[in-house]
Amino acid sequence: MLVFEIVKFIIYSLLIVFISKKILVKLLRKIAEILDLKPKTVGNIAGFTTSIPELLTVFFSSIQGLFDTSIYNIISSNVINLVQYAWSIITNKNTKVLRNRALRVEIGIVIVTIFIPIAMVIFNIEANITIIPIFILTFIMLYYIKNNAYKVYKISGVTDKEISEIEEETKWLRHKKKKMVVTFAELLGVGVILFFVGNLLGNTLESLSVAFGIPEAFIGIILGFITSIPELITFVESQKHHGKNTNDVQGVIEATSNLFASNMLNLFIIESIGIIIVII
Repeated sequence: MLVFEIVKFIIYSLLIVFISKKILVKLLRKIAEILDLKPKTVGNIAGFTTSIPELLTVFFSSIQGLFDTSIYNIISSNVINLVQYAWSIITNKNTKVLRNRALRVEIGIVIVTIFIPIAMVIFNIEANITIIPIFILTFIMLYYIKNNAYKVYKISGVTDKEISEIEEETKWLRHKKKKMVVTFAELLGVGVILFFVGNLLGNTLESLSVAFGIPEAFIGIILGFITSIPELITFVESQKHHGKNTNDVQGVIEATSNLFASNMLNLFIIESIGIIIVII
């Protein structure tokens, strides 16, 4: 029985990797090309999309009353995201780009998204409705700080025109609407598949916990490793993609925005959903 559950765990984990690398990343690139999106926008989209596994695991663990599992999942995911991001920057030899203050501000906020859930565990803060408005206000404030940092500090290696384009909203082109409808439909399909796989993975980990008494914290940490796989893939792919066509700076901007969006969403939005479910 144990062997069977472990085999299922491995299969579901590999499915998440395969779907992320072979389907999700390609769809994100396709959307970026159709809409002519800039690196920061693509990174935000990637961050939201690659947080789907965390959303699923937190959702299902909260339904089962495992709030500790969800909070440790978020801690683990956010820490691993930062480690993976740093690894991708170092291996692609883009550390010099991080000298820019705007990127440092963004990474600083990412570190805040790690310390907040750790503090919740240390001070044994229970799930209650008062946390949600605090999370939402903090989410808005940190996003404002991040966006303002991009306006104040210039990014070395990117022209003023490119910085301006990064901040602008992308306009729809009429002849590309049909392609976008199809692509977003495909993206929705990927989301459904990830939802299904995430559900199966959550059930498998719950079975392992119930059968062998594995602590919720340990389960959450394992889930964090698994649900962070899509971020690792997008971090690496973003820098490879831009390295071939423009310059290294664009890839770092995209990867950093991906990291920022993913960690912010994990802590302030997804964890809020988990709290609401536990309360209900």
